[in-house]
Amino acid sequence: MPPGNASDDEPEWVETWEEHTSAFDRVTSVTMTLSEFQSASWIAEEAAVSPNTARNHLDRLIDLGVVTTSEQDGTRHYYPDPLYTRLRDIQELLEDSSKQELSEQATALKDDIEAWKGKYDADSPDMLRERAAVDGVSAEQAYELTQAASDWDLTRYRLSLVRDAIRNYDTWPSDRSSNTV
Repeated sequence: MPPGNASDDEPEWVETWEEHTSAFDRVTSVTMTLSEFQSASWIAEEAAVSPNTARNHLDRLIDLGVVTTSEQDGTRHYYPDPLYTRLRDIQELLEDSSKQELSEQATALKDDIEAWKGKYDADSPDMLRERAAVDGVSAEQAYELTQAASDWDLTRYRLSLVRDAIRNYDTWPSDRSSNTV
């Protein structure tokens, strides 16, 4: 939707976002928060741009290695590139944390995983999901189990990032200005 043509039912923040953020930044912002592949039209709607504008910016993000695509029912869908996202997250850890702080984060994350293992007598998040689907498990219990499984998965992923940051702490510069090209 072009700036200044906000519909009456559109929240005020959308108009402010359009006025103060470039179309490229809005498309990037929407795309980088996706949890599943989405079409350019869907991204355009969320970013308050035309579908052609979204496609042009998405093509640029693909060229930059930030976004990946998938064909679904003859339509191109977009998603943040997992490698780009992972390396960005590790870089952020390296910039924001000392090696000691990373070690402490790893310990806290391991403690969380051990707590779930003990509380649910389970070896993996998938075991919790399987239990949630069993007959006789209430909706409330199923929700708790699937939420714990999701948290466990996220914690394992975060732990893998912290481990990579620790492993590469001395080899990957946290200050990109020190790199020479």
